[in-house]
Amino acid sequence: MRLEIGIIISDFDKIFLKKAIMEFSKKIKIGTRGSRLALWQAEFLKSQLAEIGVESELIIIKTRGDQIQHIGFDKMEGKGFFTKEIEDALLRGDVDMAVHSMKDMPTNSPEGLVITAVSYREDPADWLLIRKESMDANLDLKLKKNAIVGTSSARRKAQMLDFRDDIELKDIRGNVPTRIEKLRKGDFDAILLAGAGVQRLELDVSDLEVLKFNVREFVPAPAQGVLAFQTCSDDKDTRRILKKIHHSDVAKCTNIERKVLNLLDGGCQLPMGAYCERDADGNYHLWVAKAESWDGKVKRVRLSSSTSFELAETAIKKLNE
Repeated sequence: MRLEIGIIISDFDKIFLKKAIMEFSKKIKIGTRGSRLALWQAEFLKSQLAEIGVESELIIIKTRGDQIQHIGFDKMEGKGFFTKEIEDALLRGDVDMAVHSMKDMPTNSPEGLVITAVSYREDPADWLLIRKESMDANLDLKLKKNAIVGTSSARRKAQMLDFRDDIELKDIRGNVPTRIEKLRKGDFDAILLAGAGVQRLELDVSDLEVLKFNVREFVPAPAQGVLAFQTCSDDKDTRRILKKIHHSDVAKCTNIERKVLNLLDGGCQLPMGAYCERDADGNYHLWVAKAESWDGKVKRVRLSSSTSFELAETAIKKLNE
């Protein structure tokens, strides 16, 4: 009798194993932008999939944000500058999934698409990179008087002016290494960018002064430092695979940050930052900074709660008071 049961279990295991191999044998096509940072993100995802036995390949797709380099984000119309073309390819079936910098994603996915999983969170802070020649240790942020600071983000512009209203803001575009080279050439006295990109690319900025902002004071973009893995909502096989690399703890916080953005109906043009973290006891702490325009007064809200329920809605009410 034991032998028969053993055979039955063994056969079941073989069937289950065969099914698992079939599910994982499909080569997943990953849609990504072609910038150096985007390719790092895609290669990171590829390695994560390889660790669970899933083979994948990269499909590079150029987006509107890549093609339009002469104007800042706050002057571009619409949403999804760095995602729409990739999402279209996903809907057509040209790729099986997409990897995005989550801060670039609109808060509402197109019909038929869903964010299935998110990555770990790299340092979410904004960094101010300053040329040594443009420093003044006696002034706030170590920047000389009337310094020229490069950024195309309305959020960064508003908060930067909130710290130093004497600085001159100038739009800057291009990938992270390109922007840093423009700084080194002297086009700017300093530039603002996400620290996550510098860290992930392991860029050497030792020749520059690096000021790492406190995320509670200079509030980052919602979900800054997090990668989003997007699929078709009905692609159960790919979604099941991605759940194995999903960071649910990160999603609990980014969901709140993006909910604030969604309630404000904002995108890259909105001068708003939102950052949420959980403490060791599971309590949520949310910081929001918002201005009506890039050169408008910044209003700040800080909230704490034992639950995420209506935390974003309460923040909006506070902003409107």
